[in-house]
Amino acid sequence: MPTQSLRRWSSSEERRPVLQHPKLGTWLARLFVFGGGLLLTAYGTWEMYQVVSVSRTTALQWVLVGLFTVNFSWIAVAFTSALLGFLALLRRPGHRGPLPSTLQHKTAIVMPVYNEQTDRTFAALEAIYESVQATGLGGSFDYFILSDTTHPDAWVAEERAFLALRERLGPGARFYYRHRQKNHHRKAGNIADFVSRWGGHYEHMLVLDADSLMTGECIVRLAAAMEADPDAGIIQSLPLIINRNTLFARLQQYAARVTGPVIAMGLAVWMGRDGNYWGHNAIIRTKAFAAHGGLPDLKGKPPFGGHILSHDFVEAALLRRAGWSVYMLADLQGSYEESPPSLIDLSARDRRWCQGNLQHMRVIGAKGLKLPTRQHFATGIMSYLASPFWLFQLIVGIALVLQTTYIRPEYFARDFRLYPIWPRFDPERALTLFAVTMGILLAPKLFGLILMLIRGSDRRASGGGIRLIISSTLEIILSALLAPILMLIQSGSVFQILLGRDTGWQPQRRDDGSIPFKDIVRRHRAHTVLGALAGLSAFMIATSLFLWMSPTIIGLLLAIPLSWLSGQLGAGLALKRLGLLMTPEEHQPPAIATRANELQARNVSFGFDDADSLKAIYEDPALRERHIEMLPSALPRKRGIIETERALAEAKLVDAETIDDAVSWLHNKERMVVLHDRALIDMLVQLKPKSAEAQAAE
Repeated sequence: MPTQSLRRWSSSEERRPVLQHPKLGTWLARLFVFGGGLLLTAYGTWEMYQVVSVSRTTALQWVLVGLFTVNFSWIAVAFTSALLGFLALLRRPGHRGPLPSTLQHKTAIVMPVYNEQTDRTFAALEAIYESVQATGLGGSFDYFILSDTTHPDAWVAEERAFLALRERLGPGARFYYRHRQKNHHRKAGNIADFVSRWGGHYEHMLVLDADSLMTGECIVRLAAAMEADPDAGIIQSLPLIINRNTLFARLQQYAARVTGPVIAMGLAVWMGRDGNYWGHNAIIRTKAFAAHGGLPDLKGKPPFGGHILSHDFVEAALLRRAGWSVYMLADLQGSYEESPPSLIDLSARDRRWCQGNLQHMRVIGAKGLKLPTRQHFATGIMSYLASPFWLFQLIVGIALVLQTTYIRPEYFARDFRLYPIWPRFDPERALTLFAVTMGILLAPKLFGLILMLIRGSDRRASGGGIRLIISSTLEIILSALLAPILMLIQSGSVFQILLGRDTGWQPQRRDDGSIPFKDIVRRHRAHTVLGALAGLSAFMIATSLFLWMSPTIIGLLLAIPLSWLSGQLGAGLALKRLGLLMTPEEHQPPAIATRANELQARNVSFGFDDADSLKAIYEDPALRERHIEMLPSALPRKRGIIETERALAEAKLVDAETIDDAVSWLHNKERMVVLHDRALIDMLVQLKPKSAEAQAAE
């Protein structure tokens, strides 16, 4: 496919949209969310002050009030935003008009992949293609697999799957595959490379993740919405979680289906055209992204410097600063994704997100950003700082109870006082404030449950009203037990980042299945020990303190069995058989998900992921020829690690007599060097098929 740069969309030639001011309804929504959150926070802070000010307030009590205010403000705004979403969903009809009959412009559907399971990703993309074709508007879409894969077997598996797909569907399907030799700037760099090389051919690009599924109807509606709104830079859909079977993944799937729409609709209403971007399942105006979406490298070294890991927030901010609108269609159906199968898998992904969001502390003050954009950054930062704030609040609370129990009051201080300095609390007010806090915290879940109950089709597809109530209760209990574990994991991530520890970018484990028990013990033994120490200390200090902390203590004590149980297929499927944690999409799977599963089973039978990369290139001349054709033009060699690895790979190929020798001797990095080098591939082909011993063994 010919390359076409996007430089033709220079700032002087580009039609920059006039920056849209929020409508009155958006301002009122923001006033409701943030004004209501401020009022709730003021009430909570006052009540907490009344709790601790029975006598003279000590410095430690003031610290407790401050930490409580920060944490309470976080859940107060989440509550008012969810309440807004709940009210909006009660009023909306929940359906859209007919599909458009034509589209004026071409859209590229791009799927970045990085060491993924080939049979899964190619099945999803083929299912998306078939669904788009069924709309009758398939001619408006081209498909790109953008590979940043660094494992040689996965790379060759992608090529085999791509060639099989093209042969099966024919050239009219317009599928394209590109592999980058160096995954510079990771996913953001992958998309940027596509935009700079091919983006000029397309008005829009729809960005997927490797686990994304989107129906043809959803994709066509996004493209039509972009065409109908010339000021739109990004339009984000709301992906629902599907296809999950482990206990932890089904918890996430249920929560996303019940509570997710409430939260998303609230965000969509008050954000208006100052919205955000989540990096996938969204359509982007290519020229806007090309002109303004380029990411800066932050000064200094990681974790706070270098490439921005959470790139999507920043890309949305840059487009919005340039005048392009960014918003979400929260009620658009047909957008799906998957989720990590266990608590440990989630924490591995969460570590990268934590670093990326904390990097936004260096971006939030950038010149020209809109106030709602800065709020998005603040929310993302606080989503991780909330955990250490919660941890500090627990520590201060324990210290205060310890002080009250064991430290004698100072009756005769140096300065004259009528009363001793002795921290005291109002227990009745404290209990009331605790109840209010829990009500605000759990309200979004209740809003989602109410909507599911009053919508007959959703209620029946989720097992009925009683099962829905039991499922929500189960989700709340398990989430409460997992919360302190996640709090310590996220707090640890924040502390590591503050100490300068960088995270890598590891491929995600998307399959169902459990993690080895010894790894679970290693990851959670510190949490269990901390839970035991906290429980013993609390019980020795005061029974009331132990009861107050019991949810946190129990969650930490059960960290190992809970983490093990979270990744178990059996536990998730047992609840499924009972009709619990059931979602409408699980009761009646979307046609595209069923089709993707069928295509994945077929792809597994082809064995794309099972073949050794060197043997596949050696044994299949047609694959070898196409592999060489798809390699980029030879680049000038640079001294350093790559040249050293090439020399080692060449030396091993010289010493090898058979292909079996090469397979045994070359490690993955050397294999990647061989597969990128035409001369080394020629050396590989000259090797003998098998050793005499191997032939005799057969």
